[in-house]
Parts: sequence; structure tokens; C-alpha cells
Amino acid sequence: MTKEQDFKLRLAAVIADLKDNGVEDGEAMFLLGSLAAGLADDFKASNWVGAKNALTIESRDQVLQAFQDQGNKHHSEGRKKQAYAIQALAISLIASTLRADADIAAGEPLLDHIISAAETRFRTLTPKKD
Repeated sequence: MTKEQDFKLRLAAVIADLKDNGVEDGEAMFLLGSLAAGLADDFKASNWVGAKNALTIESRDQVLQAFQDQGNKHHSEGRKKQAYAIQALAISLIASTLRADADIAAGEPLLDHIISAAETRFRTLTPKKD
């Protein structure tokens, strides 16, 4: 199995899990929305998708490394929902680099739709204080 084939399976699994289980887990969706909103704010974008699409290769690689480090730490310390949120964003970010593949190009917006909904909900529940 190639890396691309493996990634397609992971992308499909994350989307299916988020649709089947994640959206029913308020805490997991809050964490996903919080992380997406925080990264968007850090990169001065209006939302996660905007931030993701504006990243330079260097910034993207730094974010992916941080996702790997933090995701592994959260997972090893039993904070599975935090690791789950990081995994969803990492898959979304990686998918943005593999859009030449039709299957990945079709799956990325499905995942981003779920992330965007979580981000919007987070921003609604925790408005910025100016």
C-alpha cells in the first residue's frame, strides 16, 4: 500500500468517525473548534480553512510537527479528545497538500465542513473580547 492509499483510508476513517461519533461529542467538537479558531487567529485568518490555505510550506511543516508532538503527548497522557482534535486538523492540513488526487480532493471539503462547523460553534460560544 502506498502512502497516498494509506492516507486516503485515514482521511475516510476520520470523516466517518467525526460524522458518526464526533459530532455527538460536544467536548470533542468544542476542542476541535477551539484549536481551529486559535490557529486561524494565530495566522491572522478569518477561519481554519483560510489559515490552512495561506500557510507557507515552512509554516505548514512547523504546524504539522507541532501537531505530531502535541498529539502524541496528549494521547500518551490519556487526553484522547485533545489528540482526536489535533488528528482531524492534521489530516485536513495534509489533505490540502494532496489535492491532485481526486479522492483526497473530494474528501478534504467534507472534513473541512465538520471542522468549520466546530469552529463556528466555538466562536459563537466564546466570542472574542475586544
